[in-house]
Amino acid sequence: MTNSKRSLRIAVAQTTATADTRHNGSTVRRLMREAATERARLVQFPEGFLSGYAKEQIQDWDDVDWPAVRDELEQIAVLAAELGIWVVLGSAHPLTPPHRPHNSLYVISDEGKVVDRYDKRFCSHTEITRFYSPGFDPVVFEVDGFRFGCAICIEINFPDLFSQYRELGVDCLLLSAYPVDEVFEAKARTHASINTYWVAMALPSQTAHLMNSGVIGPDGRYLAQLDGGEGVVYADLNRPDFAMWFEKARPWREEAVAGEIYRSRAVDDPRSADRTCI
Repeated sequence: MTNSKRSLRIAVAQTTATADTRHNGSTVRRLMREAATERARLVQFPEGFLSGYAKEQIQDWDDVDWPAVRDELEQIAVLAAELGIWVVLGSAHPLTPPHRPHNSLYVISDEGKVVDRYDKRFCSHTEITRFYSPGFDPVVFEVDGFRFGCAICIEINFPDLFSQYRELGVDCLLLSAYPVDEVFEAKARTHASINTYWVAMALPSQTAHLMNSGVIGPDGRYLAQLDGGEGVVYADLNRPDFAMWFEKARPWREEAVAGEIYRSRAVDDPRSADRTCI
């Protein structure tokens, strides 16, 4: 974890996903402008938002206007440079036919460039058999000295992915999703606390009856959360506020996992070796 900057404002969107790429792109740009006005350095959108999410808005990839997806993405990138804001945007990413698309998060820099793309690694059964091709790599990028990682929806059920990002030194994990049950929120808060980093959840308004978009602190508590409907929630990632978690809890847990603090205190005692004695 780098320490060149102590605070950074992020924006997390809660929006109504549709099958209309042009409408979705217009929504992204409107909320980008709003986020920039609020001095956010990064704005995050839900899973599959630009193209529409398979199984929900999209039933067949032939129904997607792929040239429109590309054009909207290019317009969003141009606006990102104009506003000086980073964008993490959920969308299907088309591959060469007949290969299925990736379920992706585009990482667009404040210079208007797609600097990376996270492709969902752990897809659901329906996703992997009907809709998507899997990705295989983590994505980590840096904004103003803060390191961000990316994850998508059902990947919340794979703790190793979250611990991998901790090992990669992320400060904040950007989790874009389309959740289907309330326990999703409890899992997100648990991962934030166990791994001692912020977790930002961008969700569609269609799932607001389950939970709302928000930012969870390294202590597992919400810093900020929307109260239903559509909109953008803002949170300042402030290291001094969480100094105990980043400077003490996280390093100690890494040391504990390495194990030497325990191996160095191992005892040679028959009453320890015999686990049947009383």
